[in-house]
Amino acid sequence: MTPHDPKQEILTRTPEMESVMRAATLVAQTNVTVLITGESGTGKERIGHLVHAESRRNKGPWVPVNCAALQDNLAESELFGHVRGAFTGATDAHQGRVRASSGGTLFLDEVGELSLPLQAKLLRLLENSECQVVGQAQPVRVDIRIVAATNVDLAQRVREGLFREDLFYRLNIAPLTLPPLRDRPRDIPLLMDHFLLEAAARFERKPPRFTSKALQQIQNHRWPGNIRELLNFCTRMVIYHGGEEVDLPALPVELRGTVPEVASGSPFDLPSQGVDLTAVERGLIKQALERATGNKSKAARLLGLTRDTLLYRLKKHTLD
Repeated sequence: MTPHDPKQEILTRTPEMESVMRAATLVAQTNVTVLITGESGTGKERIGHLVHAESRRNKGPWVPVNCAALQDNLAESELFGHVRGAFTGATDAHQGRVRASSGGTLFLDEVGELSLPLQAKLLRLLENSECQVVGQAQPVRVDIRIVAATNVDLAQRVREGLFREDLFYRLNIAPLTLPPLRDRPRDIPLLMDHFLLEAAARFERKPPRFTSKALQQIQNHRWPGNIRELLNFCTRMVIYHGGEEVDLPALPVELRGTVPEVASGSPFDLPSQGVDLTAVERGLIKQALERATGNKSKAARLLGLTRDTLLYRLKKHTLD
């Protein structure tokens, strides 16, 4: 293996994550479309890159695209390209991400954020391997593989009319679902050691040492931002406490307030007459926003959600 082998970049001791990696390696040997799902920060792009690296396309380009960052008025051109003069300001032709992926893999992150018109063009690309360049009558044949990723429930978006059902089934041929970090407790110390040593080397400092109480609190934290949040935490600890012993008071406030989850049982009792689950969810979101004085990141933490998931549910309940 080379030092840049994607398998070596995914650290895990968790059977569920090891199973995902095995499945990714298997599906890589085919040319089918892959849909990677999981909360924000769980490592979807790393798994996508593993699929590319283990495939016969690994000598071709790996082209990642954040669909949520595409500007509405330029998204079609950015993906599919345009000819010179196709629209005002198009003084030069643009190849687009799709044709730039020829012979390789196009990674569509946050694919659920694509507009319905772009979804239609993506469906044509998947069905016919044809790229419709803006301002050009004839489509262009392309040879690419698509790996898509999302942190939202696409099936729910289909039911809400926000995502095409036919595109969903085209994307969902080989699904890979990543577990959140809170479901990978054995991986937290492994990832922490790696991130702390990496940050210590970068900033030329010694890594901090954690007391048993601090480590227990870190282990109990829900990590709503998943691996990305853990990486940021480790970087912060090296910057502020490099070479020091870290106890509970030195932990960030969001970790100090963590309460360990109850091993069994539920804090809620279901009434015999049942509940309106939609109304309950809406009410809890409103309470969390009030308690957080409108701060969406804090409200998301109170609900045990990622900020992206909260934003989606705000939209769903028309609370935004």
